[in-house]
Amino acid sequence: MKNNAVKSIVAIGIGAALFFVCGRFIAIPCPIPNVTINIQYGVLAFMSAAFGPIVGLLIGLIGHALIDFSWGWGVWWSWVFSSAIFGFVMGCTKKLYGLNDGEFGTKQIVRFNVSQLIGHIIAWGIAAPALDILIYAEPASKVFLQGIVAGVSNIVTTAIVGTLLCVAYAAARPKKGSLKEE
Repeated sequence: MKNNAVKSIVAIGIGAALFFVCGRFIAIPCPIPNVTINIQYGVLAFMSAAFGPIVGLLIGLIGHALIDFSWGWGVWWSWVFSSAIFGFVMGCTKKLYGLNDGEFGTKQIVRFNVSQLIGHIIAWGIAAPALDILIYAEPASKVFLQGIVAGVSNIVTTAIVGTLLCVAYAAARPKKGSLKEE
């Protein structure tokens, strides 16, 4: 139990740092105001798949809050919470693709990408726009457009970056049942 807590804390620290660096310094401009194309959601999806929902939630929450804070305009909590929601959803579905079993073939890749699709729809198609309207009284047409564009770009980048990270991680892990006691 103690070993898992230490692993989780280290994963949160590393994951939040990677999320921050990718989101702050590798953001591709987009024609929609206040939206960028980001690769950090691939990192978040991978870390959530490897370490679970609480780790994913905290990586998304901390990493996104640090990104917003570093820009100097304040923290946009609706999108911070949406990143946390995405991390949580991906962590909740981690058993569907068994990343820690050392296997990540076609079936697991499809399950991972269906999960991330659903997670992004929940986060960016529902949560972010709804919270923008509730917290900041933003116009619905603006925030739903932002959410859809962000969600679609996040789905694509997560499918590429997240899948590659999961494939590489699974290849480096021993296959389930491959170690035998002599």
